[in-house]
Amino acid sequence: MHPPISMMLFTTLAGAAQGLLLALVGLDVAAALGLAAPEPAWRRAGALLVLGLSGAGLVAAAFHLGHPLRAWRAVMMWRTSWLSREVIVLPAFMAVVLAWAVLHETHGAGPATLLLGLLAALLALLLYLCTGMIYAAIKAIRQWAHPLTPWNYLVLGLSSGWLLAAALAAWLAPVLVPVLACCALGATVLGAITRGFALWRNLNLVPKTTLQTAIGIRHPRIEQKSMGAMGGSFNTREFFHGRGPGFVSGLRWAAALLGFVLPALVLASTPSAAALALAFVLQYAGLLAERWSFFAEGQHPQNLYYRTVG
Repeated sequence: MHPPISMMLFTTLAGAAQGLLLALVGLDVAAALGLAAPEPAWRRAGALLVLGLSGAGLVAAAFHLGHPLRAWRAVMMWRTSWLSREVIVLPAFMAVVLAWAVLHETHGAGPATLLLGLLAALLALLLYLCTGMIYAAIKAIRQWAHPLTPWNYLVLGLSSGWLLAAALAAWLAPVLVPVLACCALGATVLGAITRGFALWRNLNLVPKTTLQTAIGIRHPRIEQKSMGAMGGSFNTREFFHGRGPGFVSGLRWAAALLGFVLPALVLASTPSAAALALAFVLQYAGLLAERWSFFAEGQHPQNLYYRTVG
């Protein structure tokens, strides 16, 4: 499939925001249980970052729409469409995060504040599910139709969000850095394992449809000399990424190095604030490459007819 830049930006920005929010609410819970001291400066800066990243992701997602002014119609199919559910959950998530942050500033860390924080955390998890299921529910694209798809959206979002939380804590609440770095390292390693397994699975899938089965000819060797459409069309633009094997392989290695290996090495050491900030930037670039690879892995059966150019 063709990797849409708008969706790559949305899923990585919003994913990091959701992971950061879960770290912020985690501290609220720990403080309520007497296990940690509140860190108002870190929480305040983190809440602003959550809203900023979510808002930036929402703006990026708008560029994926053919008619952005009709975006409100996306909510109409909420009973059956994961996309409609995502469109509903994201603004609700942002609204609850804003209310939680304002209540913290005006009334402090009371039961109502904690309840709002837990609701925001629940919406963050639900948003991960909705985003992942948009692709996992497409049965025609077997590379996406797998439980690992929503799981990887969750784990990679937690990895980047918790790394961002650790980088922010290094400046504003150093006492939190060891715990947050450990959580981010665990999520990064787990994400590398599950995403690596998903990639291995996708590369070894045996196609259910071939040129032989499509046209009813059993000859072992059939070569397509021209695509089904003689010129550019929606099919040729949206169902294939148009890049060669070398580019795809190089991007996968870049995703592995920037998205997993380098951040894990930084987190496993005793990182400084600058090192954590740089690790987050490098990981974000790696996750963009990973998301491009994820979209490019999707193989629609129509590519049997529209990929080859004579």
